Amino acid sequence: MMIAAVALAAGATLWLMLNRNMIAKVTSFIKGLIRKHAVAGGTEMPMQADNRKSGAIHYDEYRLSTKQKIGSSAAAALVLFFIGLLFYKHPAAGIVISLFGLLYPRLYRRLLIRRRKDELNRQFKQALYAISSSLSAGKSVENAFQDAAVDMRLLYRDERVYIVDELERIGRKLENGETIERALLDFAGRAGLEDIRNFCDVVSTCKRSGGNLMKVVRRTSDMIGEKMELQQEIMVLLAQKRFESKVLICAPAAVVALLGLSSPDYMAPLYGNPAGIAIMSFALAMLIGAGAITSKLMNIKV
Repeated sequence: MMIAAVALAAGATLWLMLNRNMIAKVTSFIKGLIRKHAVAGGTEMPMQADNRKSGAIHYDEYRLSTKQKIGSSAAAALVLFFIGLLFYKHPAAGIVISLFGLLYPRLYRRLLIRRRKDELNRQFKQALYAISSSLSAGKSVENAFQDAAVDMRLLYRDERVYIVDELERIGRKLENGETIERALLDFAGRAGLEDIRNFCDVVSTCKRSGGNLMKVVRRTSDMIGEKMELQQEIMVLLAQKRFESKVLICAPAAVVALLGLSSPDYMAPLYGNPAGIAIMSFALAMLIGAGAITSKLMNIKV
């Protein structure tokens, strides 16, 4: 009975992976019906945090779609199932361990947030150069941000670019009579990035105090650019170490799988008895701990 359940779960998972396009069409069709029903009823559907057409983006927030939740959970559950099957040689253990895959969407959401903020940070570096060039040409701060939006639109042909949307949003606020300080404060609050917050604070302070804005902005742009370049150099240096750490973490599991296939009698004492289960559980816990410690060590912030 257990084997039949495992086979059914594996078959369902394989079917979902092979029919992603059809599932996407069905999901979009259902969402369309729900949206039509909501509009007809006079209600408004909640929009995705990453949808740029819905308004301002809060970069510390991200709402996973149903497809993303199901896909990430299914992929994590499948990997964890094979890990449990590898270390315990029992389908029930694989099913129990695969249940932890339901927690993976939270980690996946954090990963997407970090990637989105990193992308915004890289684009902001290019925007700083455009703003600094406009200020050097004698333009005001307000005109410098509006010209930077045009320059960034030429640099990034894709319409779905974060920094272009943010600069255009600042430009619209300025056209509506809002001060540059408030527009930058709103952008810095939603971005949640230290570099952007520091730059916006410097611009707002110089705007109020009447300092040499061109010199301060240029100096701040250079400092932030140097910091980002240092971060990129660190990431390049750590790329090889990250790969090596992943190989070292996967190597014990590969050895266990190889010995299980080539010498099953040699590995037999580790399965089906309390002592063997304890040893394999300890080994699995050590691998998980090594992965967590490695991730902490590799997360270097400048």
